[in-house]
Amino acid sequence: MTQARSFFRFLLLGRGPEGDMPVAQRDARIDVIRGLALLVIFINHMPGNVVAGYMPHNFGFSDGADAFVLLAGVSATLAYGGLIERRGLTIGAAKLGARIWTLYIAHIAMFIIVCGVVAAAVTRTQNPLYVEAINIQPVFSDTFEALVDALTLRYQPSYLDILPLYIVLLALFPAIYFAVRISPVGALLVSLSVWQAALWSGVNLPNVHAAGWFFNPFAWQVVFTLGIILGRAAQRGVVAPRLPWLDLAAIGFLVFAFVAKTASGNPFGIALLNDWFDSVQLGSDKTNLAWSRLLHVGALTWLAIRWLPSGAGLLRHVISRTLAVIGRHSLAVFCTGTVLAISGQIVLAETGFALGPQLMVCLTGVILLTGLGIFLTWYQSVTLSGERVSAEPSRRGSVQPH
Repeated sequence: MTQARSFFRFLLLGRGPEGDMPVAQRDARIDVIRGLALLVIFINHMPGNVVAGYMPHNFGFSDGADAFVLLAGVSATLAYGGLIERRGLTIGAAKLGARIWTLYIAHIAMFIIVCGVVAAAVTRTQNPLYVEAINIQPVFSDTFEALVDALTLRYQPSYLDILPLYIVLLALFPAIYFAVRISPVGALLVSLSVWQAALWSGVNLPNVHAAGWFFNPFAWQVVFTLGIILGRAAQRGVVAPRLPWLDLAAIGFLVFAFVAKTASGNPFGIALLNDWFDSVQLGSDKTNLAWSRLLHVGALTWLAIRWLPSGAGLLRHVISRTLAVIGRHSLAVFCTGTVLAISGQIVLAETGFALGPQLMVCLTGVILLTGLGIFLTWYQSVTLSGERVSAEPSRRGSVQPH
């Protein structure tokens, strides 16, 4: 069976090449791209700094958040989808529930730490505007109600909105995964329909201090579903076929996005597109996932699948290895990066957004996040090797004659 035929057979029927399902190996691209996305998110969470002007959203329609959610779908499929296949839905759902609980605790801990950081900043600087900057004034005006709303995810301060989205998407994972097993194209069509229905009706989850969740889960489940389809393809050993026309279309769309974002006004002079170019130059709709964002992340994903090596070849360079180390510990790095970014906002404001402090804050944050990834990788290797060493004597002892 040719690669193209196998690929389209998978898309329609969810079936990979004939034979046993291969064990999916760790894909270096996931860690590298996720590590890059985490650093981009950290920089973007400090608006007004000069480095943020060179981040991907200034040159295209999507940004680090899109990549983060897409890779969350891929990783969830390889981790929990594989577990479901091997040990059944009950065990898979139990592990999934444990991960959701971990994310929830991390979100609440980050919420409390951020409130403490801002309270300390207000106390020292006597500047109450920091409370309003990230929308935590409800914590100080009505603490009990704000805590209840935070615990039920009905209150999300600014920059603390990605983990709640991830929690909801992981809760939806079993349903989406089983739909993708039946037919990836069918699952995607249902996902797109839910998104457009939510967009038409204005449905979103409630946020008591805003119009709704900043990342509308009814919209962003499309990106997560795409990630699950990619993860399922890896599970089934499906290889992307050589489709030059699709490569050219993806490259063409990325070029179009670059021109649209970097031009002043309408670069093509078509009057009907004036309002559209004005809107995307300000920023594609993030809450409800604009079509331009979805197409952009789709084009980037296709080119990454086609042209980035999945194994050790990608890790030959020190930059790729460093990004991979960061990406392997995404939860710890993301939470730490969010706290550092909010602290960085305060430092930048106190120094009048001078160029030197801007560069120093960005560089310091990147170094700290990289160091955290390196430390956690080292710690993990030490503890895991220690467990293996300590387990060996007991196994040997069980077969020793007395």
